[in-house]
Amino acid sequence: MTQFLTLQGRRALITGGTSGAGAATVTLFRELGARVLTSARTKPADFSGAAFVEADLTTSTGVQTVVDAVDRQLGGLDILVNMLGGSSAPSGGFAALTDEEWDKEFDLNFFPAVRLDRALIPGMLAQGSGVVIHVTSIQRKLPLPEATTGYASAKGALNTYSKSISKEVSPKGVRVVRVSPGWIADPGANGLALRIAEEAGIEYDAAVQVIMNSLGGIPLGRPAAPEEVADLIAFLASDRAASITGTEHVIDGGTVPTA
Repeated sequence: MTQFLTLQGRRALITGGTSGAGAATVTLFRELGARVLTSARTKPADFSGAAFVEADLTTSTGVQTVVDAVDRQLGGLDILVNMLGGSSAPSGGFAALTDEEWDKEFDLNFFPAVRLDRALIPGMLAQGSGVVIHVTSIQRKLPLPEATTGYASAKGALNTYSKSISKEVSPKGVRVVRVSPGWIADPGANGLALRIAEEAGIEYDAAVQVIMNSLGGIPLGRPAAPEEVADLIAFLASDRAASITGTEHVIDGGTVPTA
């Protein structure tokens, strides 16, 4: 008999859950029965439904705020989705990346996951079960030299770190997996295109084409929808994926040209 996908009663923290694929994941997890807490620097005016904590996860203080909220509002954790990520680095290649820009990229795309894992995985180990999902990026394989070297490097570090801890904690009942999206069809994920358009003095559609050309195109013919990314994350978090750990799951429409 086929087991329906469910997250009934699971306690989940999803960072960056107020827009794009993060918001889609929050919505789906709640539909599947999970108790969800999410976080962002500010709460959008139209946000409703899931429990929310306002915190800046690029700081250790902000991480502790979220950890305290997990304990207070959920009483522990079964699923941790480290979704937070993005880039504000200027275009201009490696020479445009100052020490400050490098710090920003790693403070947003790498260290929040490291700090949350360090604080929350021990509770999963104590209960003998849990799932950690790190949302990385195909940029680790296909960086765009003009604008995403720092972001891609941070996501590459997250990928390696994730693989390492999976080997450590999987024998103790905690699964660790990676989801690597490519281009996502959501305005919140298109900040890079807006930035390229402004800095290069070109139209938005032309900037999108610049990025598409840099990626070598999408064989599927379209980017992924936020809901499709959420579907993959929910499956990996569920008992339907109970034998999956330590692996990377790419959702990019075939963009990465090699296996």
